[in-house]
Amino acid sequence: MKSIEQINYIKVPASIVYEALTTEEGLGHVWTKKLVVKPETGFINEFDFDEGYTTKMKNIELVKNSKVLWECIESDKEWIGTGISFELSENEGVTKIMLKHFDWRELTDFYRWCSYNWGMFLYSLKNYCESKKGLPYQDREF
Repeated sequence: MKSIEQINYIKVPASIVYEALTTEEGLGHVWTKKLVVKPETGFINEFDFDEGYTTKMKNIELVKNSKVLWECIESDKEWIGTGISFELSENEGVTKIMLKHFDWRELTDFYRWCSYNWGMFLYSLKNYCESKKGLPYQDREF
């Protein structure tokens, strides 16, 4: 199984990053404006990227200010059954975020394109947490 792994450092406390990853307000500014999200274990978050289907992520584990774990239950066929985790650790007001998108069945062009897009996700998350100016899917021009 293949895994995408990305890391970034955000100059805010972990509580701010965790809130951005678990709320409609945060993920609406970071990932997509069309969503239904609740910070509850077992809840199925819904994300719409105007591609003709909804991506559904089940909240598997939520550890306040340190971990978010989703299981993809509906999306592009290559995503279904994969997991996405966000692990947070804070040191002197700077939060390290480790993003892992794991259990890919094979290395494909879509896998590589998603790796790029997860990097853009972390860029948007950093901007949103540090300056309240995220870059959700609908606002991208590239």
